[in-house]
Amino acid sequence: MNTTGIIIAVACVGGVGLFIGIFLGVFGKYFRVETDPREDAVLDALPGNNCGGCGYPGCSGLAAAIVAGTAPVNACPVGGAPVGAKIAEIMGVEAGESIRQVAFVKCKGTCDKAKEQYAYYGQEDCQMLPFVPDGGAKACAYGCLGFGSCVKACQFDAIHVLDGVATVDKERCKACGKCIEACPKHLIELIPYESYVGVACSSHEKGPVVMKVCEAGCIGCGLCAKSCEKGAITVTDFLAHVDQSLCVGCMACAEKCPKKCIVRLS
Repeated sequence: MNTTGIIIAVACVGGVGLFIGIFLGVFGKYFRVETDPREDAVLDALPGNNCGGCGYPGCSGLAAAIVAGTAPVNACPVGGAPVGAKIAEIMGVEAGESIRQVAFVKCKGTCDKAKEQYAYYGQEDCQMLPFVPDGGAKACAYGCLGFGSCVKACQFDAIHVLDGVATVDKERCKACGKCIEACPKHLIELIPYESYVGVACSSHEKGPVVMKVCEAGCIGCGLCAKSCEKGAITVTDFLAHVDQSLCVGCMACAEKCPKKCIVRLS
């Protein structure tokens, strides 16, 4: 074995490594991008879930947007008001009012209420069911498929499938919106945490059609709207809708609903 050759090879590799190290060090020093020190402080204040619920690519993206002035200081749905207040202090501004929101599933078609067209045996993934006959076994084309794509998407263990329908634990929910993106039926929406009632149905079919497929579906009868003295409930395309900003929680709508698809939330 040629010892001299080995020494030369090691020296060459070491020399190249040293040169690259020095080059990168000098390059980084003279061409580094200066960042606002507040960006690191804001990033440290954020929860670090990187859920994307704020609409930015992770917490670092939101921190950069806040410092740049293109996102409000209370834009993080996971951190809520406490985190918003910390960031406002860092930025030297007022946090403003932040309304806590939670996810709500607009379906009450549990196994005993909703009818099925056939027995389904296959991949248990809601996002696959639109490609099977009639969009799945459930007779209601608007109903929760019950295979938990939303459950898999939630980082906070805030949503579970109970009796065939996804159900949200409002105390755990951080309103990140991942469950909304995961639901192929678009059954999940964000509503204020303090909401009194919600319409647990998404069907726009006429009453007779709804009653054939689900015992708990909205039939668009309008009794809820007539009973509401505040005008908080309207019926559009055979489906009731609650204006949460007008609702005072009198529960008259829930009492009048013949299908009991208007549910108490608080």
